[in-house]
Amino acid sequence: MEDNRAAQVESAGSPSTSGQSQAPKPTVILVIGMAGSGKTTFIQRINSHLHATRRQGYIINMDPAVTHLPYGTNIDIRDTVKYKNVMRQYNLGPNGGILTSCNLFATRFDQVIQLCEKPREPPLEYIIVDTPGQIEIFTWSASGAIVTELFASSFPTLVAYVVDTPRVANPQTFMSNMLQACSILYKTKLPMLLVFNKVDVARHEFALDWMNDFDSYAAALEADSSYAATLSRSLALVLDSFYANLRSAGVSALTGEGIEEMLQQVAECAKEYQEFYVPELEQRKKDKAAKEEARQRKEMERLQADMAASNLREEDGSGRDGAGQGHGGSSSAGAVAGVGGSASASASASASAGLPEIGARSSGVAKTAETRRSERNRAPMEVDDSDKELVEDGTDGEA
Repeated sequence: MEDNRAAQVESAGSPSTSGQSQAPKPTVILVIGMAGSGKTTFIQRINSHLHATRRQGYIINMDPAVTHLPYGTNIDIRDTVKYKNVMRQYNLGPNGGILTSCNLFATRFDQVIQLCEKPREPPLEYIIVDTPGQIEIFTWSASGAIVTELFASSFPTLVAYVVDTPRVANPQTFMSNMLQACSILYKTKLPMLLVFNKVDVARHEFALDWMNDFDSYAAALEADSSYAATLSRSLALVLDSFYANLRSAGVSALTGEGIEEMLQQVAECAKEYQEFYVPELEQRKKDKAAKEEARQRKEMERLQADMAASNLREEDGSGRDGAGQGHGGSSSAGAVAGVGGSASASASASASAGLPEIGARSSGVAKTAETRRSERNRAPMEVDDSDKELVEDGTDGEA
């Protein structure tokens, strides 16, 4: 997914120039807030204000479970994903159905980016995104991260965190909202605008005092000695640096009070996006490219090492085969020479001892005793004269 996001934009948030300057990109406002904070009414008021001032806005609804919207939308998740069908098909509860619907919609969100990037006349100035009332479903889910990063890599983007002003008059509730806003800020790393809604019911100046003056917040907790109050007091010190760089605006979605001032703060957040987020995005892209290059180089080195080792094994095998043949011939020759030498030595020893030589005869075949007897029988017997007389007389000489 990171590769797809990086491929969609070459220069995030900055207008491209090709021969002539193009219109600046619209600013994306991700409207996030706890249930009941008045997000939907707030978006309706912004939409009405943009129409009244002849500025172009583009409204996207990301809440699949909403039954009625008081404003017209340009893109609606309900046209793509049927929330109740998802619950029925996957056997899910309400929150699981919303989360799964957002996940399914996120798989097609590249098409949403393409629709937002289409050239228009007059050009868009704002893209306003209404998120689900269950704040964790969007901020801490995979679909929320995909939507946020796709927008942030394509347009100047900020988070408008809507706060229910009358409700945060309680110091501990105020701290809960600030912790939630802090977590979203560090999760998205985008410019954030705190929108204190319902200022027609309760003014938001007390909240600004608590953010800028720790003693003022500690005084509000002075009457409470519970563990929660002590924890809130300690957290106020921790969040001091968080408050220092946070922009805020007080509005009334019902009466329209403070909407123009809020849009001015949006413009300041867009400048902050260009100043801080775009360089960080470019650096992340460079780091990713460097890591990929290092990985490819390491793979190539390993491949070359494997090939060199394989060639070395083949050469060693060929050398051993040749050496084996040479040693075998020498051994055979040595063996023959050794036998011959032994035979010569044996012959010399036998000759010196007066024994007959054992070896192949140059001519003839050794005669057996039977052969010698047959030869004697065939040869004529030579008889001495004296012996002849004895034979004829039939007596021996002594007789």
